[in-house]
Amino acid sequence: MKKKTMQANFDELIASLAAQGFDVAEAAEVAEGKQVSKHGVAAVLVPGAETPLVFAVRPGVLFRGQICRLMDRGFQKFFVSNGFEMPATAGQLEAVHRFGEEVRAIGGAASLYNESLGTTSDLYHYDRPKYREAAEQLPARPWETAPSH
Repeated sequence: MKKKTMQANFDELIASLAAQGFDVAEAAEVAEGKQVSKHGVAAVLVPGAETPLVFAVRPGVLFRGQICRLMDRGFQKFFVSNGFEMPATAGQLEAVHRFGEEVRAIGGAASLYNESLGTTSDLYHYDRPKYREAAEQLPARPWETAPSH
């Protein structure tokens, strides 16, 4: 049997989050946005057309008053913001994941499979060369026959 969730409007969602212990403030960088934070993690929510829960800024660690974005470099995750980056710890990743799950549960949003497995990154930057040199011609191999005409 499917579980029915009650869709509230944006103001009711914000009031519900505040009642659950989240700190709510106006978001200066986003019009009509509310910055919601708890346990050192924050996100910016805006009212949506179809659902009251829309992330304008995805959940990230609060550092120096800024919400840091999570970047995956293949070998390690980092929190990045204007002018600095710091390696992500397991505790921070767990806090971001728990925060996102709590906000989605209170907002009645669907929990996606890949997001329920763990923290998903905002940016992906792998250690690969951007500009590869032109492929060099390999020397002729005498044991291979030359293509016939």
